[in-house]
Amino acid sequence: MDKNKLESGLYIVSTPIGNLSDITYRAIEILNNSDYIFCEDTRVAKKLLTRYHIKSKLILNHKFNEKKNTKKISELLTEGKIISLISDAGTPLISDPGKLLLNNCIKNKINVVPVPGPSAVTAAISICGFSNNFYFLGFLPEKINQIEKKFKETEKLDTSLIFFISAKKINKIIPLLKKYFSERKIVICREITKFYEEFIREDIKNLKKEYYFKGEITVVISNKQEDKKNLNIINESDKIKINKLINKMSVKNIVEIFSKEANVSKSTIYNYCLRIKNEK
Repeated sequence: MDKNKLESGLYIVSTPIGNLSDITYRAIEILNNSDYIFCEDTRVAKKLLTRYHIKSKLILNHKFNEKKNTKKISELLTEGKIISLISDAGTPLISDPGKLLLNNCIKNKINVVPVPGPSAVTAAISICGFSNNFYFLGFLPEKINQIEKKFKETEKLDTSLIFFISAKKINKIIPLLKKYFSERKIVICREITKFYEEFIREDIKNLKKEYYFKGEITVVISNKQEDKKNLNIINESDKIKINKLINKMSVKNIVEIFSKEANVSKSTIYNYCLRIKNEK
C-alpha cells in the first residue's frame, strides 16, 4: 500500500480478540502506514505490532485521558496525518474508549474510515444458534442491583441478548438469570479464538454455580422459546371471531391478524380457515 494514496483521517482498525493470526492484510497495511496509533494499553498493542513488524508510534488512549487526546488528535489530523485507533482486542468503540475522539472527528467533518475485522459480539452470535436479531448490553454494570435493573428492562425483548462480564462475576448472576430468563437457553463463551476456547451450552433453568474462569467472557441468551403446544391451539373465542370474518376477509389476512394476536402458528390458523370454508 502506498502511504501517499491513503487519505488523511481517523481509521478505526479491528484487531484480533485472542489469536494474533486473526487480522486482515488491510489492517496490517493501515497500521503500518499510520503516523500514530492510539491504543488502550501500549503493552498489549506492542505484542501485535511486534508480531507484524509495525513501527508506527503508539499513543495511550483510555477513558481517563480521552478528553485530552481529543485536542491532540484534532491537531494531528489537521496537519494531514494518518491516525489509527485500536482497542486491546476486537473492533474499537464496542464498549471500548474512543467515542469522544470519533464524535469530535464527525463534528469537524474529519474523514473516519472503518477497517472491519474480529469482534467478540459477532463471533459469539455466529455460533450460538439463536436468533440473529440481538440486543447488545455491553459490559454489565458493577453492582448486582444495577444488573438486575438491566435484566428487568430486557426480559420482555424477544431477541437474543449478548453481554460481556468478568469471569469472577458469572456465578453471582446465575440467580438473576434464572429469575428473568428461566425458559431461555444460554451460551457462555470463554477464551474465544484462544488455546482454551470453550462454549458452554445450557438451559438457564439448569445452571449451577460451578464456573471458575479467568478474564472476561461473552454470554449469549437465546430469544424467547415458543411454547409449541400453545402454537397449535386456537381458543374458542378466537374461533368465533374467525367464523365471523371468514366471508369478509381473505384467509391470508385472517392468518396475519390472529397469528400475532393469539400467539398461534400461521399453519394452524390457515388449516382451520380452510376447514370451515369447506364446511360452508
